[in-house]
Amino acid sequence: MLKTLEKQQVVLQPKHSFYDKLEVDEFWTYVGKKRHKLRLIYAYHRESGEIVAWVFGKRNTNTVRELWCKIEALGIKWGCLLTDNWKSFKWVFRVTNHLIGKEDTKGIEGNNCRLRHRIGRAFRQTCCFSKKMENHIKAFELAFYYINYGHI
Repeated sequence: MLKTLEKQQVVLQPKHSFYDKLEVDEFWTYVGKKRHKLRLIYAYHRESGEIVAWVFGKRNTNTVRELWCKIEALGIKWGCLLTDNWKSFKWVFRVTNHLIGKEDTKGIEGNNCRLRHRIGRAFRQTCCFSKKMENHIKAFELAFYYINYGHI
């Protein structure tokens, strides 16, 4: 598996330029030791099941802003963003059509469950876990590729 990760060159592009609704949430994981927590913050389109954009970083406003910049750099437009009540989401997405509430994020919460099951290294549920950040990111990218293109 490690050789597969090291060799992979997956490039993910959004399937559409406009999404009616994008759900945004965070997902915690770690590299090396559990005390080295890392956050995956990503945008998800419920109707297509597509993971549109993502970033890894700390649980702070800068990481959310990085996701915002990545979405804009990809040229993606959307009708509204759906998030939970985390203050970093409220601050960064305040200038857009932003709906807050757990009712609207059921799709992404279900996807978080799918990620936990598919990527055991995210929570050290197996003897396989990431010691290098590069391998950790590649494992997630590979899973995102299969999720987006319907191979899982």
